[in-house]
Amino acid sequence: MMEFLSNPLSALILLPAAAALALLAVPERNGALLKNLALLASVLVFAVSVRLYLGFDPSLAAMQFQLDRPWLPAYGIHYYLGIDGISLLMILLTTLLTPIAILASFNYIKEAQRAYYICLLFLEASMIGVFAALDLFAFYLFWEGMLIPMYFLIGVWGGPRRIYAALKFFIYTMAGSVLMLVAILWLVSARHAIDGVWTFSIPALYGTPLEHQAQFWLFAAFALAFAVKVPLFPFHTWLPDAHVEAPTAGSVLLAGVLLKMGVYGYLRLAVPLFPQGAAEFAPWLAVLGVTGIIYGSLVAWTQRDMKKLVAYSSVAHLGIVILGVMAFEPAAVAGAVLQMVNHGLSTGALFLLVGVLYERRHTRMIEDYGGLAKSMPMFSVVLMIVMLSSIGLPGLNGFVGEALILFGSFKVYPWLAGAAVAGVILSAVYMLGMYQAAVFGPLRHTENKILPDLSVREWLYLAPLLLFIVLIGVRPNPLLKLAMPAVNNYITMSQRQTAPVLPGISLSVGRGEEK
Repeated sequence: MMEFLSNPLSALILLPAAAALALLAVPERNGALLKNLALLASVLVFAVSVRLYLGFDPSLAAMQFQLDRPWLPAYGIHYYLGIDGISLLMILLTTLLTPIAILASFNYIKEAQRAYYICLLFLEASMIGVFAALDLFAFYLFWEGMLIPMYFLIGVWGGPRRIYAALKFFIYTMAGSVLMLVAILWLVSARHAIDGVWTFSIPALYGTPLEHQAQFWLFAAFALAFAVKVPLFPFHTWLPDAHVEAPTAGSVLLAGVLLKMGVYGYLRLAVPLFPQGAAEFAPWLAVLGVTGIIYGSLVAWTQRDMKKLVAYSSVAHLGIVILGVMAFEPAAVAGAVLQMVNHGLSTGALFLLVGVLYERRHTRMIEDYGGLAKSMPMFSVVLMIVMLSSIGLPGLNGFVGEALILFGSFKVYPWLAGAAVAGVILSAVYMLGMYQAAVFGPLRHTENKILPDLSVREWLYLAPLLLFIVLIGVRPNPLLKLAMPAVNNYITMSQRQTAPVLPGISLSVGRGEEK
């Protein structure tokens, strides 16, 4: 056991799982102890992730902190962990948001608190496992494992339609995952037929020689599973229901981390494993991404529920990330990786702020607010910063990622990049409209006159997000430096070929430096 805990990656997975099991020994009546132990465990996990960051060498493209131990050796299944710069950024985001989500739950969750915090800790362990796994079998177990705690978080502690939302979330993601499992078994069997060796090692499976048709269908199976998770239009319909019904912590982790797993799947698995299939599907996925940008922005514009507005904005923001990933261009892919972090910070903060209002008024409807600038001035300032970050104001984190994506993707898909700019403009329209109505709008309800401003506890979980929103906006280079070797690896392994032209649409006029 000490061998596994001595590896920081393995410790990051085992510590929250062990803490979740330890909470079983705490009586339900000791709510304060349950909260504090869960928070302490999550802070400890974050401290381990900081150690991981400090020991990471950003100049290396190879996987670091590797741990490879046989699990089911007869079938080539290993407990195999390792990270590159992209994985590290996602793990840091996960370990930062988890204690914030737990702290934000202190006043919100009143019933079945032990089970609630156990679910959050098991969810954290599974999410970290997805980003750290270098074995396809382990990856799939972690991928499916995180569905269970999220299902209960929505279904037990969610809103009035929680059962419907939880089932929809579970069925959608499970359906896509089953196809991915079939593709995994097909790929492993194909590799065994070539060299007689059973292996689920992701690095070993890179470069497996496959016929074009096999690459096409295997990529399609992986791509569908990841498209549902992103969620990519038109596979997004589970997301608004899940967000609206989930407790605040569930929405924060869903938007901040779980949606990024779909994008991570393309970066780590789908494209590097099946580059020829990726070359055929890339322009179509880019089109779906841009469609999601426009669609998500327009639907968000019509929403009167703050939480649903933020949920549809995620469809738009993740659409631009997919555009960057499918451009196979260094600036665009680096921007997409950075934007995954930025979206987790900004949208996580937006859900937390909506939760702050809901705890006070028990309503999320925009028309129920107005005049918050007078009764909650500090809240209004924080909401303004986070809102401006979400719409990509220069000087805040959202601008850098979006600018890199648009700059890089314009070299590959100029018309799609041009259309994506419309989504950026629309995001300003619906976010500024929501802010104006809620903060500076007419005071329609006398309750808004006496709403308390941000408490010390609320400052504690919002301040770290504000700090990183500003720091990344001013100085994004440290994160880009971490990601670039992995980004270059991704582009190299994609073996980018000339992208097929969609019927009736010219998507590419050049390859930038690859001419």
